[in-house]
Amino acid sequence: MNILVTGSTGLVGSALIPSLKSKGHQVVRLVRSTPKDSATEVYWNPEKGTLDADDLEGIDAAVHLAGENLAEGRWTDEKKRRILESRVKGTRLLSETLGKLERKPEVLVSASAVGFYGNRGDEILTEQSASASDFLSEVCREWELATQPGAQAGVRVVNLRFGVILSNKGGALKKMLLPFKMGVGGKLGSGRQYMSWIAIDDAVGAIEFALENEHLRGPVNVVAPQPATNYEFTKALGGALSRPTIFPVPAFAARLVFGEMADATLLTSQRVEPARLKEAGFVFKYPELKDALRHVLGK
Repeated sequence: MNILVTGSTGLVGSALIPSLKSKGHQVVRLVRSTPKDSATEVYWNPEKGTLDADDLEGIDAAVHLAGENLAEGRWTDEKKRRILESRVKGTRLLSETLGKLERKPEVLVSASAVGFYGNRGDEILTEQSASASDFLSEVCREWELATQPGAQAGVRVVNLRFGVILSNKGGALKKMLLPFKMGVGGKLGSGRQYMSWIAIDDAVGAIEFALENEHLRGPVNVVAPQPATNYEFTKALGGALSRPTIFPVPAFAARLVFGEMADATLLTSQRVEPARLKEAGFVFKYPELKDALRHVLGK
């Protein structure tokens, strides 16, 4: 297939593209700078609504991963605006453009997140569970709604609700590694909050599965089958690194450092089930947290 990818230099995109190429697919990147190679790169500017439909003719599928980084800096009003608009504007522009093509792609696989569900304690959450009313829930709802122009034009749309992606090259895990390696890691807040995670290999595998499985459409939770509490994750990471985990971070300290982002990402509890992936027959390479951590950390 000839596959269009946005967010190609991000954590997931940089792992996805080599995997797609190894399977014989051609990859075209949507980029925000002047393309170096017109055969493999296409310019777009989501903020200005710039994307030439003619450049996308011949695309068989699209994977949309671009969006403002949630974890960089405190959530000021301006930061929250960028988080929302970077997802909604870019997704809508891409979706509308794909829907107008003379030969439309078969599928648009678009990122979303388990933030859709909000803070839900011990409740087991599937794709049928309702959304919450906090900021990240709103972002995810609008993010997914922005793919509707493509779906209405006949493109199969899959909204992948990613959990915390485990990789030593970026994301939440990389930020945790230094304090844990120094032996000063510990649980956050009560440690009872659930964290729904996915190894980077399985995140890439789920994208490829969504591209190929013509019966899969709509929201799909991309998380491992066994979510872990923060306490369990802390112990597993300490074990993988052979370091103690005796320095807890109280909730008030996390809020002091990270502000609103602490409650939305670090202290929130989301016990998410990958119901649709399992029903469709997806096979996880790393369903167990200990194995996933050892793999991504090269242990």
